Amino acid sequence: MDLNQIQQAIANLPEAEYKQLTEWITEHDFARWDKQIEQDLESGRLDPLLKELKQEIREGRTTLL
Repeated sequence: MDLNQIQQAIANLPEAEYKQLTEWITEHDFARWDKQIEQDLESGRLDPLLKELKQEIREGRTTLL
């Protein structure tokens, strides 16, 4: 099944099934994003941002939640 066929199938879903699909896609997307963030943290890729954030907190330019 190619992308066009998938899009056609989605367009023809009954409303209840479309809603279920969009909820699943949203959850799936968030899970993928969480995994990417974890990988970026473990690899040190986010270290410059964390350093910048800590500096802004020390300087009082941000507030803790």
